[in-house]
Amino acid sequence: MIELKHLGKTYETSSGSVTALRDIDLTIQDGEIFGVIGLSGAGKSTLVRCINLLERPTQGEVWIDGQELTRLPQKQLLAMRRNIGMIFQGFNLLEQRTVLSNVAFPLMLAGEKKDKAQARAAELLGLVGLSDKARSYPSQLSGGQKQRVAIARALSTSPKYLLCDEATSALDPNTTRAILELLRQINRDLGVTIIIITHEMKVIDQICDRVAVIDHSSIAEEGKVSDVFTNPQSQIARELILPQDISAAQTSGGAQLRIIFSGESAKQPVLSQLTLECQVPVNILFADTKEVEGKAYGQMLLELPCDENQAEKVRTWLRSSGIQWKEESK
Repeated sequence: MIELKHLGKTYETSSGSVTALRDIDLTIQDGEIFGVIGLSGAGKSTLVRCINLLERPTQGEVWIDGQELTRLPQKQLLAMRRNIGMIFQGFNLLEQRTVLSNVAFPLMLAGEKKDKAQARAAELLGLVGLSDKARSYPSQLSGGQKQRVAIARALSTSPKYLLCDEATSALDPNTTRAILELLRQINRDLGVTIIIITHEMKVIDQICDRVAVIDHSSIAEEGKVSDVFTNPQSQIARELILPQDISAAQTSGGAQLRIIFSGESAKQPVLSQLTLECQVPVNILFADTKEVEGKAYGQMLLELPCDENQAEKVRTWLRSSGIQWKEESK
């Protein structure tokens, strides 16, 4: 189990102090996939680096399996770090080494014999589906393959915890899904606890059990993914789940309305009811809705007819429906 208690991190710069983390309290249970999400500069990457003391916190405590890391002598800290693997957005592979050598490298550094290190590396390449790339070099791989190598390398020391710092941000959507499925398989089959740092809500809802939302260096909200997504309590969580930067499209039609789904039953046929009861055709300009435990969240941008009487019928129906909505300026 990982426990962060009143964690803080302050940097001293030539222009003064900069607070990256402020009074962070988090508990991450063994075996779960825990997500930390926030906008750029919120402090999430600093947070994950404080877990294994790549960044040493200036306040608070980091407890892992009953040991407080900031108090450990360097030798014990290095031994503890073998239980904490880490993967990065930029892969960080050694370009002059083969894929097999990259995966074996942490074991070689730890003093493992070459043949045993390479045998372990070959086993892990099979796990991530890259046995046929063992003799290739990083420059010969795609982005997704490089990240699979990085995952295999992070697993080489058989860690109990795996830290993922924006591990899918440089990948296309299909590759991202494949990497997240691989991480889920590792969590399920190996029992590795995974902490994922991301700014992408799609990563959280695809793989995580619980999530913490970080904003301006502090935890704004924490809970089960389904609870946070269907009923966000903080302003930053609402903005991340229901993005506000989808502007009204420039079209020749009538008024545009944004319908917001924030926990309604996914079985409720909102558009069908609207068109049947109002007898008014509407045009869907944008839709991004998802279902979490039977509840819908997301948003939909609708264009109404130019006829103002028909448009007002829709507004009246929405006012009486209890659905969140607002009118957009074109």
